[in-house]
Amino acid sequence: MKVLVTGADGFVGRHLVRHLVSAGDDVAAGCRPGGDPVDWSNGSGPPRVEPLPLEITDSASVYAALEWRPDAIVHLAAVASTREARRDPRAAWVVNAAGTALLASAAAELRERRAADPLVLVVSTGEVYGAGPRTARSETDPLLPRSPYAASKVGAEVAALGERRRTGLRVVIARPFPHTGAGQATHYAVPAFAERLRAAAASGAATVPTGNLDPVRDLLDVRDVVGAYRLLLVKGVPGEAYNVARGEGQSVGEVFARLAAITGSRAQPRPDPSLVRRAEIPYLVGDSTKLRRATGWAPTIDLEQTLRELIDAQAH
Repeated sequence: MKVLVTGADGFVGRHLVRHLVSAGDDVAAGCRPGGDPVDWSNGSGPPRVEPLPLEITDSASVYAALEWRPDAIVHLAAVASTREARRDPRAAWVVNAAGTALLASAAAELRERRAADPLVLVVSTGEVYGAGPRTARSETDPLLPRSPYAASKVGAEVAALGERRRTGLRVVIARPFPHTGAGQATHYAVPAFAERLRAAAASGAATVPTGNLDPVRDLLDVRDVVGAYRLLLVKGVPGEAYNVARGEGQSVGEVFARLAAITGSRAQPRPDPSLVRRAEIPYLVGDSTKLRRATGWAPTIDLEQTLRELIDAQAH
């Protein structure tokens, strides 16, 4: 299968490209021009990857990339940080919603020209459900985003599905719940905690700054998440949305405590108002029954392993 990955130079994109190559796919890695070179080999020799310059908000760039004529597109390119989207909501909407609309329109033109008929997997987020009862969210729950990031992701879903209704473009929506792993940037909570706790263990610091530790999250390993994306390219039903989730919740404070135990730090959390997210979702756990039934997917990596490998990667 020929798969174009947008945002292939990002955290999830790097893991996805490696997973697709290991599955035997030919991959075009869409990366923003001017970025640092990326090694997708994972230490196993030259991979079958064709780097393509891709600026998701530029029409000429998007249409040029699609001339590779993929069988499938995994659309990851996005403003993916809630904090970044809050600082510049306009940019989040331009990249996440308008960029998705442009990509879907270009893919539909490929289909209309009979040059290719790509399935487009639009990667959204579990945050589109917003706040709700302390029960696992299902795909039939209303979309009630409460941040610029989540709202722009709803816009991306609407744009892609609108193109499907207009042209018949094969669109599948993935709604991943929080995920982490080696290589994730430290402006995300889990790697940030790990970095601060490692430093505290080395220095003997008594506290480390944190935001709100009460929210409950459904946390996955990024490798399980990209495995779900690959399965959805083959078994996902166009027009449908699928939660990618473990189905188990734990508080952010519990994750902090597990990281502290792994690092050997006795530092206690110190609330820092600058790290608290406004309009925080108190409980966000996903029901992935639909995905499991459609594809046979199930998470294979337990959280303890994920956290240990993330810390080891930071140390090296």
